[in-house]
Amino acid sequence: MKVVPRPLSVYIHIPFCTVKCGYCDFNAYAGLESLHESYRDAIVAELRACAPALDGYTVGTIAFGGGTPGEVPAGDIATIIAAVRDAAAVAEGAEISLEANPGTTDACGLAALHRAGVTRISFGAQSFDAEQLRFLDRIHSPEAIGATVRLARAAGFESINLDLIYGLPGQDLASWQHTLEQAVALGTDHLSCYALTVEDGTPLARRVDREEVIPAAPDTVADHYELATSLLAAAGFRQYEISNWARPGHQSRHNRVYWTDGDYLGIGAGAHGYMAGERYENAAHPRLYIEQVRAAAPGNTRPAMVNAYRPDDATAMFDWLTLRLRLLEGFDPAEFERRFGRSIDSVAGPVFDDCEAAGVILRDGLIRLTRRGRLLHGELSVRLLAHLRP
Repeated sequence: MKVVPRPLSVYIHIPFCTVKCGYCDFNAYAGLESLHESYRDAIVAELRACAPALDGYTVGTIAFGGGTPGEVPAGDIATIIAAVRDAAAVAEGAEISLEANPGTTDACGLAALHRAGVTRISFGAQSFDAEQLRFLDRIHSPEAIGATVRLARAAGFESINLDLIYGLPGQDLASWQHTLEQAVALGTDHLSCYALTVEDGTPLARRVDREEVIPAAPDTVADHYELATSLLAAAGFRQYEISNWARPGHQSRHNRVYWTDGDYLGIGAGAHGYMAGERYENAAHPRLYIEQVRAAAPGNTRPAMVNAYRPDDATAMFDWLTLRLRLLEGFDPAEFERRFGRSIDSVAGPVFDDCEAAGVILRDGLIRLTRRGRLLHGELSVRLLAHLRP
């Protein structure tokens, strides 16, 4: 009997940045360039250790996130991709994506990344307004964004994404429209648009606490989102997820794995993984990660892991529903029943009844957010959690 390979995605965390932005709460560190080589070696060692547990899987996507993976040498990225291929079967035509900064990745580096197998590149553009970039602690200029996108296209990348931020203090609709129009004019294939979030413990949060920065009003943030929805649709982009728009054929295959309960292997400092219903995380600081991988006993297939757990039913159902509802296509209730052995009505019927009456979701065989509901996904998630964990 033919064995059908199980699909798997691989996420590789590169925690290094030239400058850590004041709004960022990711596991990222500036000033650790001296660790690049030993960190690369630890990534390769972790992949080798994982290999015995990957028999029967076929990798469909590989994603380098961070931090800023584009800040490490392209040769290191090529070495890590080769290590993934040594550790597991990789599908022909696999999507290999990488995050980089505009202005710090030159033509030679981009060409080397493309030769290494990277097919999709995402630039942290954030804004085409110089003053807004300074507020965000970004070190590139608006002009550098266009120059870098053109270099990436010349290097042969199949898909180019820009990350953009809206809802900035003092940002008006005209400024946000300018950023969107500039991004579209560059001929990008994909845009990810996120509202600025004030995360606890960040320099931005401390500035807000001191009232040095006044966050944008919720209605302003909603107006920015609605403008993106209308403008990008008119420009030929299809919104397929709450924060993501793509031209035909350019959706993120890797991120879709997160939204659809797929398995993914997390590699690197602070990386999170999810396989066979179990979630786990690695040691966060790169020095501790390197030490832990070096000290691991032979046969340990997760040498950097510091925590692993299997979510209880309520948590698993909450994760499934809230992530799946991020996709505009929604889901068939039968999928939920196959996954959990319970009907959607028995689990979340009262919440969905209220949300449908309020115009937040639509139920027409599928369950999905309405246009209004895309703005209220957070509120819906809070209601679901309270219902599942009374």
